Amino acid sequence: MALPTSWPEISRYIWNMKYRLHCEGETVDETIEDTWRRVANAVATAEKEPALWADGFYNDLLSGFRFLPGGRIIANAGSDRDSTTMFNCYVMGTIKDSIEGIFDVVKDAALTQKQGGGVGFDFSTIRPRGSYIDGVDSPASGPLSFMHVLDATCRTIMSAGQRRGAQMAIMRCDHPDIEAFITAKRDDQSLQMFNLSVGITDAFMKAVQEDAQWNLVFDGEVHNTVRATELWDTIMHSTYDHAEPGILMLDRVNEANNLRYCETICATNPCGEQPLPPYGACLLGSLNLTAFVEKPFEDDAAIDYDALDATTRLAVRFLDDVVELSNYPLDRQRDEAHAKRRMGLGITGLADMLIMLGLRYGAPKAVETAEKIMRTIAFAAYDASADLAAEKGSFPALDIDKHLDSPFLKQLPEKTRAKIRANGIRNSHLTSIAPTGTISLLAGNVSSGIEPVFAFHYVRRVRNGQEGETEEHEVMDFAYRAHCEMFGRSSDDKDLPDVFVPADQIAPKEHVDMQAAMQRYVDSSISKTINVPEDFPFEEFKDIYLYAYESGLKGCTTFRPNEHITGVLVKKKAKDSPKENGVVELTSRPEELRGTTYKVKTPLNKDAFYITINDIEEDGSYRPYEIFVNTKNLQHFSWIVSMTRLISAVFRRESDPSFLVEELRSIHDPNGGYFSNGEYVPSLPAEIGRLIASHLEKLGVKEGKDKTDGGGDETGTGSRLPICPMCNKPGLVIEEGCIKCRQCDYSKCG
Repeated sequence: MALPTSWPEISRYIWNMKYRLHCEGETVDETIEDTWRRVANAVATAEKEPALWADGFYNDLLSGFRFLPGGRIIANAGSDRDSTTMFNCYVMGTIKDSIEGIFDVVKDAALTQKQGGGVGFDFSTIRPRGSYIDGVDSPASGPLSFMHVLDATCRTIMSAGQRRGAQMAIMRCDHPDIEAFITAKRDDQSLQMFNLSVGITDAFMKAVQEDAQWNLVFDGEVHNTVRATELWDTIMHSTYDHAEPGILMLDRVNEANNLRYCETICATNPCGEQPLPPYGACLLGSLNLTAFVEKPFEDDAAIDYDALDATTRLAVRFLDDVVELSNYPLDRQRDEAHAKRRMGLGITGLADMLIMLGLRYGAPKAVETAEKIMRTIAFAAYDASADLAAEKGSFPALDIDKHLDSPFLKQLPEKTRAKIRANGIRNSHLTSIAPTGTISLLAGNVSSGIEPVFAFHYVRRVRNGQEGETEEHEVMDFAYRAHCEMFGRSSDDKDLPDVFVPADQIAPKEHVDMQAAMQRYVDSSISKTINVPEDFPFEEFKDIYLYAYESGLKGCTTFRPNEHITGVLVKKKAKDSPKENGVVELTSRPEELRGTTYKVKTPLNKDAFYITINDIEEDGSYRPYEIFVNTKNLQHFSWIVSMTRLISAVFRRESDPSFLVEELRSIHDPNGGYFSNGEYVPSLPAEIGRLIASHLEKLGVKEGKDKTDGGGDETGTGSRLPICPMCNKPGLVIEEGCIKCRQCDYSKCG
């Protein structure tokens, strides 16, 4: 491996901030070798001969950056942190269509993110907005309202190792709220803690190709019918301008699943490389392909396939041991992981490896080489897992005949299939290609995952451990730096060989070809972004997704730079701004804040509520920073604390938190509400929402709205009557001291 002579500053910074072990203020890992030794020793404790395997893991796997375990493993193995997980990827359980079911998932997600896991959700199981809720007599708020709750929850959680929580939201293409889901992030402010993907079915793609009608259905009931091509165009316009949503080919994922006989997959982890069943969990680790290049930059440069095969086999054993070693946020995640023993062994440094071999990313020879590399890894991994099964036993959920009948296992060499038939197999899934991010930076800034080189030198913005604060570092690509050192050239782009091609100069179809070639030997999926030039025509852009579908991809994501999008990687330094993507950067709480306390007395409780909203000054104006609710009545203490913490989290991160007002004011108490100052208030949360709206108006954050809509109704005043909680129609009035409905026989006195 042509390792440059020095370990870059950015690599040292990432190691120190994210992966170097510190304990009670004392540094444990003095060098990166100490880190690797700590990880090797910890993982080897799962073996019968720990000392033997610790040396093997250190010398033949980790040392020299040949294999890069997932970041959670590097940070946590051997750290004695009981509250952290070594799994990067989770999908939450099926969301039951009830308040209890939804908030059970909110709790599970918070516990998972607290331990450092990214999570995915399928929101297709929640009834659409406006649907009637039996027994509550009010319309459903729909999946997006609960996505906002999860978004706010995620914002409050700083995961272990200074790692922000990450979330993926999936919605099926036939859900009645799919159009709202597709456009949910177009304001570049909402749901910033989510990646969005539409779950696409083969039937929908057929309808698009035939320009047919498409039914939007929930629980067997057709709610709306649209033209499939119009829905497809809505998806395309959103991803063209906002890089979201992505596409998940649901039918293809399930047809290709090794475990299609015992599970159904509806969602993925946040970056999409791991389609997982409910409570599914997956480990990640990446083989650094630059470490297997012989004679880099020379005419006879080549890959050492024997070394790649041997390292792959050891990496499988290493990750399988981590299944035993890791903590799990939830018992059901542990049960799922132990029953199937999934892992996601992938690659990083592909683009740099191709440069060192003298191959241009996306060219036919480069695609052919990448496919051969992934085939070598997959065949070695499956063979090693069959050997492990003979030694340690198969994964408990295995049905050998059905497993061998899966499309992926049918392409394995007959020798490996015979081993599996005789011994079983230790792991249900073995290969995946993740976006390697900071672990690639740790290894000297090798190119990330399957991606081409973003830029050969650029500025990277990284969190510095202080809440909301970042630092900028100059970064130089690994292969570029190695080339400069080997040939004694200065770090400029003059007269570079043609193989030094950045991501924005690779044709979109070349991206797809590379992903499709490697997908054949990846049993899970691949996280990849197809870079598209800013001036790329929209009609040609749509063809990329059809080409991706026809090429056999399981998912597709694109990125077209435009005025709506900014990123972590920047080619030139931007001016300082207090806001990014419409999201306010967190600042440390000042010692003193200006605040206003409101006294609220309602018929629902004999004791008054005292609601305090504190404001923070920014650029000469004020906005809300936090909210507190105090009362003598402790009956609702837990939900009041939960609600105010979530609202405060939104205040701190949203420049305009007005959407909260609408969500709160739409909450109806099943026991009915009350009138206050001539306005019907359906619940205490709605009262808090009304108060926040008033406070925002006073601050100038939200302009006051005329309460009349000019539409006319039963009162003849032009104002709409409050919604009745029984018949769900506008008709509530006060008569004889009681709340009554003119549309039905609902009444409430007292």
